[in-house]
Amino acid sequence: MKLRVALLGGGSWGTTVASLTAKNSPTLMWARDAQTVEEINKHHRNEKYLPGASLHEALRATTSLAEAVQDADVIVMGVPSHSFRHVLEEAKPYIRPWVPIVSLSKGLEQGTKMRMTEIIAGVMPGHPAGVLTGPNLAMEILKGQAAAGVIAMVDETIAKALQNVFRSGLFRVYTNHDVIGCELGGALKNVIAIAAGMGDGAGAGDNTRSAVITRGLSELTRLGTAMGGHPATFAGLAGMGDLIATCISPLSRNRYVGIQLGKGRSLEDIISEMSMVAEGVKTCGVVVELAKQYGVEMPITREVHKVVHEGGTAKDAFRGLLKGKIGSEADPG
Repeated sequence: MKLRVALLGGGSWGTTVASLTAKNSPTLMWARDAQTVEEINKHHRNEKYLPGASLHEALRATTSLAEAVQDADVIVMGVPSHSFRHVLEEAKPYIRPWVPIVSLSKGLEQGTKMRMTEIIAGVMPGHPAGVLTGPNLAMEILKGQAAAGVIAMVDETIAKALQNVFRSGLFRVYTNHDVIGCELGGALKNVIAIAAGMGDGAGAGDNTRSAVITRGLSELTRLGTAMGGHPATFAGLAGMGDLIATCISPLSRNRYVGIQLGKGRSLEDIISEMSMVAEGVKTCGVVVELAKQYGVEMPITREVHKVVHEGGTAKDAFRGLLKGKIGSEADPG
């Protein structure tokens, strides 16, 4: 018997995952925008977020949250971190007991500093919580280009069952029991991608980008392990893999924000012209708080925060990094 999937969220990655799961399982996608729902049902497209891309013909969409989740065997949360809790609370009355809930969000909740699976555990106790993550750029996957992701669940049996729901064609899905590490890798790399983008926007070269990515990986590994993640996770798809893709791809929203900041544009102007969320903008403040809480040095993240939230410039940020003390590569900083 095929598992029935409810995908909540009508953005680029949520729609892409819904199109993937529709190949394997009956999938009903929920979106607030009635025009998006009609476009998916009638034309198998989501032009707002995935212009020119064709979606699987079996995918269906609805504006009714109750209709989307009431018969689902799996709930997939494809909404940004800032609306994650609200949407889940709205859906809660209609979700059947013990149904697994999988997050696609690569962010942390402001104020509480919680991961999305922690929110799931709080709002929906008793429901297995997991995350689908990795170097997964939506448009490339919809075009059929080879990619790999990770489904992280504490329960390996559930992870293996969901592995068959998500994997499709050239999209390979691996399992991992390290939910904390996989989730943090996806959230923290967005901040480093802004830093890499700032270098690109300011005219720095490949050497600079390589140094930012490498030292950035060191930062997210230090904080991730301090928070309970496994070190090996950060060398895998959910860590290094996702970090590289987000820092170098022209499709990366967080890199784009960094590029525009590097060119001297204001954050307000950049965000106003974007239809999709760059999670790193909101996440960097939370990461700075977590670094302080866990006593972890994160100089790149600190400089990104200064630019995004304190009125600093990209040149100030790189100047600040260069002024830092130099020790062993194994040292923090």
